[in-house]
Amino acid sequence: MDVDTPAQGPAAYRAVLAIPGVGAVTAVSFLARLPASAAAITLTLHVVLTLDQGYAAAGAVGAAATVGMAIGAPLLGRVVDRRGLRTMLAVTLCAQAVFWGVAPFLPYPALLVSALLGGLLGVPVFSVTRQSLAVLVPPERRRPAFALDSMSVEISYIIGPAAGAVLALRASSTTAMWTVGAGWLVAGTALLLLNPPTRAAAAEPGPPPPVREWLDRRLLGALLATTAAVTVVFGTELSMIAGLELGGNAGWIPAVNAVWCLASLVGGFVYGAARRSRSLPLLVGGLGAAALPVALAGSWWSYALLLVPVGLLIAPSMAASAETVSRLAPEHARGLVTGLHGSAITLGAAVATPLTGALVDIASPAVAVLTVGSAGLAAAVLVALLTRPHGGVRGTPSAPSQPI
Repeated sequence: MDVDTPAQGPAAYRAVLAIPGVGAVTAVSFLARLPASAAAITLTLHVVLTLDQGYAAAGAVGAAATVGMAIGAPLLGRVVDRRGLRTMLAVTLCAQAVFWGVAPFLPYPALLVSALLGGLLGVPVFSVTRQSLAVLVPPERRRPAFALDSMSVEISYIIGPAAGAVLALRASSTTAMWTVGAGWLVAGTALLLLNPPTRAAAAEPGPPPPVREWLDRRLLGALLATTAAVTVVFGTELSMIAGLELGGNAGWIPAVNAVWCLASLVGGFVYGAARRSRSLPLLVGGLGAAALPVALAGSWWSYALLLVPVGLLIAPSMAASAETVSRLAPEHARGLVTGLHGSAITLGAAVATPLTGALVDIASPAVAVLTVGSAGLAAAVLVALLTRPHGGVRGTPSAPSQPI
């Protein structure tokens, strides 16, 4: 098929998976995302049930791991740029084996510190996958490739947390933590053996370009839009959980969440199969606006219905975010830029959870979802203004500026 006329509809996905290496990267990355998605619930249940420390203490452990990941992602990306993927994987897999092997036996203060270090040296499977797809897939086919990647994330988050919770509740938190660690070793070893490309084969060797050459307003806008989108998603999810629990409908949380995830899968599929891409600020603004009516929900079925428009825009927003960042990343700093993208995602989750929780406690779930939705909408407007073309890039009127 001529790459100048990329396929549309379901054929777009077949064309992407037919590219050598894409199918293997997609399969191995999905395997690696299962322990990644199960890690948070496993640590939470261990702190609450085994260490008997309460949910606030569990949240602190999760926050420590999140901070570690946010700091570690760009640093590990720089290691990939300079030393290669296998060097980074060897270091991070050893770190994960040690952490998940000894974590069940640590007292709470030591677990808190270890979670920070474990996050710092966590396997950045999300960043590595997107970096490899950006190398393997030509620019005109990246939209369905990243849409497929976003749908893979949704499926992993349906399976992973449920499996981690079942193991922790039916067996023990130690068993669940060791299973997560074993999953990291299996998936990480498969990724190490596969060793997908992280730099174009035709790229000339050389030092990475100076930061000022690539960290421009377009990339900053894409990172801000990414953080805003994740803030809306996590904030809406926590508001939904709180609203159903306070309304005596906690038993319906899995069903409502399943509807939401299914909507995201449908949205991602349609976006990847569409004729053309949509602006990242437009998608993020739509995501924020779609979250606002969720404040009107009360019964479980009203939550399920009102969350469908939000779900339809989750995977497209994340796919557009990854596609935009991949286009703006220079070849010799691709790992670092992709790591910054991972940090932007982590930052959104880190902001949304305590903010939403505080608003639920102080006011109500409705106020919380209105706040995160409005914040996403405002951030999208800011990004649109920041990245609009106005004569050139970095003060060069003759250079065309491509909006995100």
